Amino acid sequence: MKSKKVAIVGASGYSGEVLVQLLLNHPYADLVAVTSRQSAGQTLAEVFPRFASHPKSKTIRFSGPDVAVLATQADLIFLALPHGVAAEYAVPLLEAGCTVIDLSADFRLGDAAVYRDFYAHEHPAPALLAKAVYGLPEVYRDRIRTSKLIASPGCYPTSILLPVIPLIKAGLIRPEGIIADSMSGVTGAGRKAEVDYLFCECNESVRPYGVPKHRHLSEIEEQLSLAANSPVTIQFTPHLIPVNRGILTTLYLDPVAPCKGSEGAAHLAGQIAACYQNAYENEPFVRLLSGKALPDTKNVVGTNVCEIAWRADPRTGRLVVMSAEDNLLKGASGQAVQSMNILCGFPETAGLV
Repeated sequence: MKSKKVAIVGASGYSGEVLVQLLLNHPYADLVAVTSRQSAGQTLAEVFPRFASHPKSKTIRFSGPDVAVLATQADLIFLALPHGVAAEYAVPLLEAGCTVIDLSADFRLGDAAVYRDFYAHEHPAPALLAKAVYGLPEVYRDRIRTSKLIASPGCYPTSILLPVIPLIKAGLIRPEGIIADSMSGVTGAGRKAEVDYLFCECNESVRPYGVPKHRHLSEIEEQLSLAANSPVTIQFTPHLIPVNRGILTTLYLDPVAPCKGSEGAAHLAGQIAACYQNAYENEPFVRLLSGKALPDTKNVVGTNVCEIAWRADPRTGRLVVMSAEDNLLKGASGQAVQSMNILCGFPETAGLV
């Protein structure tokens, strides 16, 4: 199988570092360039000593993000940049004929007005929004195959959309009144020096943030609205927890059919199980838990897997669904590589297992 020349713009952040790791060891990807203004001139081994044993780590040097040069070096470019900045590179790279997989929020939304509302500035390339494909492979695999611009989903949205979309499409839950509580490791904030993310501020501490309007709500609600064929508004509260990596999400959902009492709860649980089996039985990166097992970040950190479990509550009549994922893999870089594999015709699990 012919390999694909790839590059990473913004490779010195946490997601960029994980992309480097995945692509250095990918059987069909040839990592040819990495960019970072602050690390320009240094080798991969100097910036990331843990890669020093890889032959390429001493020959690949960080450079400044020169679009013209990148377009001659690579066929596919990953953008691991902040929102608002990624679009500035996506536009000329696409014009130069490159394929772009963007890990920022710049192309996740279909409406520039919604982007402005949640990100507090005008969209830098609104004409491209209609051309971008939301890079959630389990939902948009066929569209990813033919796309030149893939918007890789956010970490929180992935942990919410994978459990909820099949249930909405199957008509098993009401799209109104969805409540999502999520807990994320500190790497979710990115590699930056801010007081809130210093060790002494995060250690031995759990706190909510981004309440009541976290930026990821925009793509969560847009994707759920598409699944429901009607506007969906949810209640979402993210929390920062003192671990490096991992997201645990708990969802509180109202079933369409009443499920109070043990018989109703058992019947609903069976319907949910059948729905998830139908949606994800053959998905390599969704793990459906059975019996007493519940999602646990320790079982997914370092993998591209999202775990899902569910319980029907006979007391309240509600459905409780839980998920766990690695925010830097299934929530970011791993999912982006999964999209690359689909797009390029590689085995979908290549470089990810």
